[in-house]
Amino acid sequence: MATRDLTSGSIPRHLMNMAAFIGFGLAVQTLYVLVDLYFVARLGEHAVAGVTAAASTMFAVLAASQLVSVGALSLIARAIGRKDQGDAQTIFDQALSMSLAAALVTLILGYAFGDALVTILAADGETAALAHTYLLAYLPALAIMFPGAALGSALRAAGVVAGPMVLQCLSVILNAVLAPVLIVGWGTGLPLGVAGAGLASSIASVAGTIALLLLFNRLQTLLRLHLPSLRPRLRTWLRIAAIGLPASGEFLLIFLVSALLYWSIRSFGADAQAGFGIGSRVMQSIFLPAMAIAFAASPIAGQNFGAGHADRVRGTFRHAALIGSAVMLTLTLLCQIRPDLLVHPFTEQAAVQRVATDYLRIISWNFVAVGLVFACSGMFQALGNTIPSLLSSASRFVTFALPAIWLAGRPGTELHDFWYVSVASVTVQALLSVLLLRRELHLKLSARG
Repeated sequence: MATRDLTSGSIPRHLMNMAAFIGFGLAVQTLYVLVDLYFVARLGEHAVAGVTAAASTMFAVLAASQLVSVGALSLIARAIGRKDQGDAQTIFDQALSMSLAAALVTLILGYAFGDALVTILAADGETAALAHTYLLAYLPALAIMFPGAALGSALRAAGVVAGPMVLQCLSVILNAVLAPVLIVGWGTGLPLGVAGAGLASSIASVAGTIALLLLFNRLQTLLRLHLPSLRPRLRTWLRIAAIGLPASGEFLLIFLVSALLYWSIRSFGADAQAGFGIGSRVMQSIFLPAMAIAFAASPIAGQNFGAGHADRVRGTFRHAALIGSAVMLTLTLLCQIRPDLLVHPFTEQAAVQRVATDYLRIISWNFVAVGLVFACSGMFQALGNTIPSLLSSASRFVTFALPAIWLAGRPGTELHDFWYVSVASVTVQALLSVLLLRRELHLKLSARG
């Protein structure tokens, strides 16, 4: 499969073609959590709350993985745009080297301090114990995210998205097969409960990443996987980190906001945390189309920025914002009309259903704003400056964290109060993101026409 030249041809066609594959791949990846959640829900609300609390660590690992993946994608895409194959190869080699080191650190920190983290988040002792059990089995899946992110970003920068999507599908099928066997003991009579959920995800994730490593050289023609080239080069690591670190900080803030919200509602009990956990996971799956469009926009804009095509860079954002907003508006209407249809497959408990449906109905008012935030974030990555994206995320931490802490200690506070504060904070973030992107486009493209 050849590397795709994204510096010519219809921008909307490039966006839709790549977003279709990326979106399907993201949907498949999300199924890891949803499949586990479906079977774990049969174990009771404490199991759901525990798995949700432990799965929140995924945001922290995802944040750290941006250090490698965002920097690699931006630098490789721009190198491809300016036809610099040597620099593209060097960036890929060092991104993979960084990812392997990060995977090792994740395992060490997770097994050493994971118990303390989930204990803080959990509503009670039983939930905390189940969260820790799940995390121990889930940590290999978290660690393997780093090399998977490096490989996936390199392929996406080269315009290759179909092959990774197929491998993700196969890994999710494996996870779906293993989940009922390991969680509830189908065919074995040895149910492992929440530990089985984490173990199923870990086995499937590791298998999928190994397959991607073995097939990498066949999926594209520009970059080569050559293990002796992985010897660390500090200067190249710093180039990658200069772009990836602010993006990593941005995702870390997302994790902190999620963790703070989970902590803030702990006094409402396990039903509330379970309902929020289900609602937030459904919401994440709803975000996938907008994320896919933003992920597609980044390599398109990056290659064109490297090639000096300023008009096509601007056009990429314009089309990404319009398409993303239209998709998210449609999904908003769905959540306003029948959010219960999205919740019922995951729980039969009325109290948990009420929390989850109420959450989706209110939080859906910020879906269009979220789509704009994703589109802007993808453009900042393409332009090689992710600091503005970090600043817009930091604004949300301020506009949400302070009111949430105040609400958590205020008598008479209701759950939906937290949801409304979240909607307001995301709206502010979207407005700031658009303003910062307009400034960045002017600074970076004014000299290019």
